[in-house]
Amino acid sequence: MITVSNVSLTFGGQKLFSGADLKFLPGNCYGIIGANGAGKSTFLRILSGELEPTTGSVTVPADQRMSTLKQDQFKYDAFPVLDTVIMGNQRLYDIMKEKDELYAKPDFDEADGEKAAELEGEFAELDGWNAESDAAALLTGLGLPVEMHNLPMADLKGGDKFKVLLAQALFGHPDILLLDEPTNNLDNRSVAWLEDFLMEFTGTLIVVSHDRWFLNNICTHIVDIDYNQVKLYVGNYDFWYESSKLMQSIMNDQKKRREDKIKELQAFIQRFSSNKSKAKQATSRRKLLDQLTIEQMPASSRRYPWVNFTPDREAGKEILQVENLCYTQDGVQLLKDVSFTVQKGQKIALVGPNEQAQTALFRILTEELKPDSGSFKWGVTISTSYFPKDNSKFFEGCNMTMMEWFAQYSPEQLETYMRGFLGRMLFSGDDVYKPVNVLSGGEKVRVMLSRMMLSGANFLMLDQPTNHLDLESITAVNNALINFPGNVMFTCQDHQFITTVADRIIEIKNDGTITDYWCGYEEYLEKTK
Repeated sequence: MITVSNVSLTFGGQKLFSGADLKFLPGNCYGIIGANGAGKSTFLRILSGELEPTTGSVTVPADQRMSTLKQDQFKYDAFPVLDTVIMGNQRLYDIMKEKDELYAKPDFDEADGEKAAELEGEFAELDGWNAESDAAALLTGLGLPVEMHNLPMADLKGGDKFKVLLAQALFGHPDILLLDEPTNNLDNRSVAWLEDFLMEFTGTLIVVSHDRWFLNNICTHIVDIDYNQVKLYVGNYDFWYESSKLMQSIMNDQKKRREDKIKELQAFIQRFSSNKSKAKQATSRRKLLDQLTIEQMPASSRRYPWVNFTPDREAGKEILQVENLCYTQDGVQLLKDVSFTVQKGQKIALVGPNEQAQTALFRILTEELKPDSGSFKWGVTISTSYFPKDNSKFFEGCNMTMMEWFAQYSPEQLETYMRGFLGRMLFSGDDVYKPVNVLSGGEKVRVMLSRMMLSGANFLMLDQPTNHLDLESITAVNNALINFPGNVMFTCQDHQFITTVADRIIEIKNDGTITDYWCGYEEYLEKTK
């Protein structure tokens, strides 16, 4: 259990939040959400004791072991992978090393024997005999193969190091678990494994994540940092999102009777509480929702960008035909005999272990790259727009303001029109005069999406469009693609995004070949278990 009493934080003269009074209890999972810059990760650091609040206190019982997901990927470079995981329970690791040193002594005496016996007793209490097998099981579940378990951490790439640090956080049955963006660098199968693992976690779990599917599956509560306050609500992310919209409607609508809206909200609570989900968490949520009152529902100041893709013309019957495409990069064959035909209205997700291959296919279809062999043909009515994963060429070395940059793509040059368009994408006031080369990652994505909306294309290609976006922007893009009447081909790591948009899955394998699944994402996962 963690008790937060009157916690506030002022950072660089800016108040992030104040007066936070919360209790985090065992058996529950708390998802921390908030707009970019609201202080989500900072609040997690306060809970872990890494950062002192400006006022107030955080109390953790002395007998509770807390585990956190470390962010320094180079800290353990001198250690083997398995040892790094076991360090998640530092006391157990210290005992293991002390035992090894004792037994290696050439002059092992009676006092050493007594000390060794004492250590062996504590070792057994900490389940030390299963430490290596438990650590290996965590690594395997997160997608790190057995042959990597004894490598030095220094030999691993960044994504694999992250998996080891996540396994370290999960190791040894901690009482309290704090995880900051734990699904980063994980494929969807590893995320599913992590969800199942956390479902069985009996301690206090607190998570910061931009993955809505993940938050929906594991969370019993949402902690929202908004209006410079930290408030706790029952339910998962979807429940928070839908109920906050209804509450906002109640607050803003002065003409209609509040009672009608309240009845609507009560009906929503009843409907949501019977939604099917993972059994354990669903049962827990139902009990909590049964006790919910209107006064406990969330209201949010969060703003959502306006994202809407409207094609200038309807596509004809012929969309895209790809035949026997092959492409090799730096001696590695990324695409091998790739053939498929796209039908009108289809929304296709490209999946698979090799993101380079997915990007290469997009760049070939946009004629940025030339294939080694094979061909493709667009229908005569098709117009395309491409959202690249790497947008640096649009911004690096560019001294234009956002307004000047936007004007390059806008069919209407009136400042009022361009200001209005950018305003709906949450750029207001003097924001439009910022140089584009100093924009944040999320801001660059939003202006790239603005450029794409202006294209009027009826075939959209998007390579990782949710990277750098907050939950509100991800939701806006997700809904826009669901409602788009044309064709879409995209890549994404967001499970909910793929599930709700795609009606066809093309898997690009490590050898460059494809398997084409004419079904949604959930059915694809079932077929490929």
